Amino acid sequence: MTTKNKTWLITGAGRGMGSDIAKAALAAGHNVIATGRNPDAVAQALGDSDQLLVATLDVTSRDDAQAAVDAAVDRFGGIDVLVNNAASFYAGFFEELTPEQMERQLATSLIGPMNVTRAVLPVMRKQRSGHVVTISSSAGFAGFEYGTAYAASKFGVDGWMESLALEIRPFGIHTTVVNPGFFRTELLTTESTNYAPASIEDYAERNAAQREFWEGMNGRQGGDPAKLAQALLTITDQEPPPFRFIAGADAIAQAEEKLAERQAQIDANRDLSSSLALGEAKTTA
Repeated sequence: MTTKNKTWLITGAGRGMGSDIAKAALAAGHNVIATGRNPDAVAQALGDSDQLLVATLDVTSRDDAQAAVDAAVDRFGGIDVLVNNAASFYAGFFEELTPEQMERQLATSLIGPMNVTRAVLPVMRKQRSGHVVTISSSAGFAGFEYGTAYAASKFGVDGWMESLALEIRPFGIHTTVVNPGFFRTELLTTESTNYAPASIEDYAERNAAQREFWEGMNGRQGGDPAKLAQALLTITDQEPPPFRFIAGADAIAQAEEKLAERQAQIDANRDLSSSLALGEAKTTA
C-alpha cells in the first residue's frame, strides 16, 4: 500500500502495459478509471473491484475523453494521476507508408494523449494538484529505420510534454514522460502493429528483413511490463517526481549513445555555429 490513496485514469487498459499498470494501482489501494475502446475487454482483464471504474475511451475521440473524465469525477471526486498509455505502431519505410497510416499513427499516439490530457487538466487545475504521466518510447529520442511514423509521434510526445511541464507546473501539476525500451507488451501483436504495403522495389529486400525482425521480436522483448508498472507507482509517490524516466537497461544504453552522438555533433561544428551572430554595424569617422 502507498501512503496516500489516489485516483488514476489509465488509457489503453484492456491489455498489455495498460492492464499491468491498472492492476498494480488497484493492488496498491488506489482508485482506477480503466479505459479502452472495448470496455468489456477492460473489465475482463481487470475483474471486479469497488475501486475500479471501467469507461469507454477511444483516445482519438474528444467526446470519449470528456465523458471518461466526467465519469471519473462523478465516481471518485477528482483525478490525481493520468497515465496516457494507449498507442499503436505503424511500421514501414516513409515512402511506403500511406498518408492515411501516418495520420492514424499521429492521431493515436500524439493527438490521442493530447485529447485526454486536455480533458483532465481543468480537473487538476481546480485541485491545484495532479500528475500527468505519458508513456513515450526510446523512439522519442532515437529514430530508427522503418520507424518514421512511430518516431515522429513519440518525438512529438516528448516535445509536447517538455513544454507542457512548464505551463502547468505553477498549478501544482507534475509531469513525467516515460521512455521505455523493448518491453514484452502487446504493441507488436497484430492488434497493435500495422505494416506499410510493400510497394517500392528499391526497398523490397530491406522491407522483408525489417518485417521479419519486428515480427520475430514479438514475445521476445526483455523488459517486464509488470515491473515497469511497479516503477510507476514508485515514481508517482516521489516528491517531486522526475520529469523523465528512461525505462530499461536497453533504453539507458541508447540514451547514452544518443547523448554522446549529439555532443560530438555539437563539437564538430562548434566554431561555425558560434560564428553566426549578427555583426555590429560598422561606423565611419
